[in-house]
Formats: sequence, C-alpha cells, structure tokens
Amino acid sequence: MIFGGAAVCATLLTWFLWSRTAAPKTEAMTTVWAAARDLPAGTKLLKGHLKEVRLSTKDAPTAAIREQAAALDRALLYPVSANETLTSVKLTSSTGIDGVPSIIAAGKRAVSVQIADSSGAAGLIQPRAHVDVLFTRTGSMTEAITTTILQDIAVLSVGRVTEAQNMDTKGPRPAAQAVTLLVTPEEAGKLELAKNQGKISLALRNPLDQSRVDEPVAVTGDALDPYLGKPRKGPRGLNLRDSKAWAQLTEADTAVAKKTPPPAPPPPPKTVVDVYRGEKHVQEVFNK
Repeated sequence: MIFGGAAVCATLLTWFLWSRTAAPKTEAMTTVWAAARDLPAGTKLLKGHLKEVRLSTKDAPTAAIREQAAALDRALLYPVSANETLTSVKLTSSTGIDGVPSIIAAGKRAVSVQIADSSGAAGLIQPRAHVDVLFTRTGSMTEAITTTILQDIAVLSVGRVTEAQNMDTKGPRPAAQAVTLLVTPEEAGKLELAKNQGKISLALRNPLDQSRVDEPVAVTGDALDPYLGKPRKGPRGLNLRDSKAWAQLTEADTAVAKKTPPPAPPPPPKTVVDVYRGEKHVQEVFNK
C-alpha cells in the first residue's frame, strides 16, 4: 500500500510537470476589427474598409472595435495603416458624419486663405503643419504696416489634400491655392477682416514650438528706410514729421503776420487840367 501510494503520487507529479512544460498552451482569443488597407483621416468606414482578425485577449486593446456595426459609417479621426486594429478613440463619437468635417475639433472652425509660393513658404506648408498668420496693410511707406495676427495655427488641408503623404511635391504647383486653417470663432473673424483689408502671408514654424508672443510688434516703414523715422529739420529747426511742430510753425507765421502793420494804401489817382485865362496858365488838380 505504501509503495502503491508513492507510485500514484509520482505519476501525478510527473503529469503535472509535463503539462506545464511540454503540453501545448491554449490562450483565450477574441475577435476585433482592423483596417483592410491604409486609410487617411476623415474616411467614412464601409464594409470594404474593414477586416476581421483574431487576437489573444491579453493583446487586444481595451478600446478595440469588436463588432463591425460599431465601426460602420463612422469617420476616422486619425490615419490608420493596413491591419491596424481600430479603436473607438480613432473614430468619431457619432455616426453619419462624412469626410473632413469630422476631424474638426469642438470649438474650432475651418477658414481658408489664398496663398502663393511667395506668401506660403514656397510650397513647404503641408497638412498638419503649424503656421503664424501675418497681415500687411498696404499703402505708402508711412501707411504700410505688417503685424502677426495669429500664432501657432494648425493647417487642416492644402487645397483638397488633408494628408502630407498624399501631396505631389514633384509635379507643378498651381500659382495660387487655398490653405485651410483651424481657428477659434474669434480668430476666424479676425482672419476674415484681414483678408478683406490687406494681404495675408503664412510663416511656417516648428510644430513642437508652442511659444507665443503676447504683444507682437508691428513693423512699419521705419524698419526699411533708415531715414524714414528720423526727424527732418525745416524752418526754425522744427521736425516736419511732428504734427505739433507744424502747428507751432503755422501759429508762429500767423503771429508774425498779425504783428506786422499792413502797408499804407496807395494815393488815389489824380487828374490835372490846364486852364488858360488870357496870358495866365493855371493847372487844376482833381481827385478821381
């Protein structure tokens, strides 16, 4: 009995060790849905965009889409690669929203501005880039002014392209194209006013640079003409660019004019008549 009990224990121990080391392991699996091909942001998901994959339960993302119906007719907030597992955080929160409008964050507005290579960093601006918006008021050298009206603004699209990898950088570019910016409602109003009152230019910046200037300095013609902002002396050494100097000059001239007595009027013209009385000759003078 003792030897029989020992044999049974040895058999159970051997089986236990074999099952933990040599026996094939089975893991719990789950079904998730992934992208069938590369999809850009804003794509409205259809059945052809989805594929079913099997993942181990421990490897599946917590927010993974596990039912096809949960992904259909929803738009992508971010681009996804082929075979990438779809998660709820990469899709819009509601159904029925198609295309690019679905990637506009709450509280933002999309406003387009027309730019050329000379005003858009020579075509280097691409979707998802960050730019500063510069406004230039045209006019004479004393009237022209340039200032930064918006800072660190995200680019939604260039033309109709919303992804940088889809842009053709080798082919010819149009002379002018629209760049769509993501701005707040207040910034949208400022941008529209600037578009109608002057010229708009975009300054490309590093997307990691989030620094801002609290009070941007406006650039005037003084920065281009070293003599434009310097005082120019006029009569009596006054600065002709100073309105007060002009007032002082004109007031001084007026005061001098008031102190100077007016010239005497010229004598009235006279008429001389020769009168002969016999041998006498007399001239009579008459005033007109």
